[in-house]
Amino acid sequence: MTVSHTQLRAFHAVAHLGSFTRAAEQLFRSQPAVSDQVRKLEEQFGVLLFNRTKRSVQLTELGEQLLGITQRLYSVAAEAQELLTNSQVLQTGKLTLAVDAPVHVLPFITRFSEHYPGIRFRIETGNTDEVLARLFDFKADFAVIGGPIEDPNLLTQVLSTAPLVAFVAPGHPFYKRDSIVLADLDNTPLVLRERGSATRQALENEMLRVGARLCPAIEVEGREAVFEMVAAGLGVGIVSAAELSSRLNMRILPIDDCQQYMTETLVCLRTQSTRRIIETFLEIVRSSTADQGVC
Repeated sequence: MTVSHTQLRAFHAVAHLGSFTRAAEQLFRSQPAVSDQVRKLEEQFGVLLFNRTKRSVQLTELGEQLLGITQRLYSVAAEAQELLTNSQVLQTGKLTLAVDAPVHVLPFITRFSEHYPGIRFRIETGNTDEVLARLFDFKADFAVIGGPIEDPNLLTQVLSTAPLVAFVAPGHPFYKRDSIVLADLDNTPLVLRERGSATRQALENEMLRVGARLCPAIEVEGREAVFEMVAAGLGVGIVSAAELSSRLNMRILPIDDCQQYMTETLVCLRTQSTRRIIETFLEIVRSSTADQGVC
């Protein structure tokens, strides 16, 4: 036999308040309706939960035991409601961002955290293919990718647009130059990202356009590894200009004839966009990028 939630709530109110009348007031029901629910519960299981007199209602021993259970039950229910309510007003919660480079989202996380300090963030890094896979697998709430994207399943917001630039360590033949052209990279040792990286794809397209040869000196996973290898003197690195603002001891070289610009795009699943926490983060990002004149 299944215990009726309505009958249990009626029992709990009467047992807690010691009165059918007060229980009816709390539940916004009539007193006969509450009495009927308790009576049906007793009859369903062939038990007596209350000793009733004209002046009082007393719990039986079995009623005392059931009250102990319903107190725990409704305490957990209240806890669940508090959790959901706090989440609704963004007092608690977590956002996971899968990104190609954390630098693109740090200002938005800072601004969001100023308003909602109870929200925790988790940052996972990978190339464009990897972060999109995490998003579609529901392992991330947002992804940041190096390029525009058109997909009816996604909501998108452009974060920044910047040109490709080269960078080298002290001692490299390019170090004293102010800029280079794509032909300078012809058969020049390069430190490249793994396949699946939007930066690598953009560079390959540009080299193909001018008929220059791509010469990978070393292939690494992740942008930080590119910086480390270039700093060690292993070749020329290529990244978006937006990712080099804090880099020291590197010579940043504009590529004069490069036509490719790197667009960093924030994306989320359209089906998840109505969640309060995702909707609010998107609002902050859109407001911030509008202030900066990013379309």
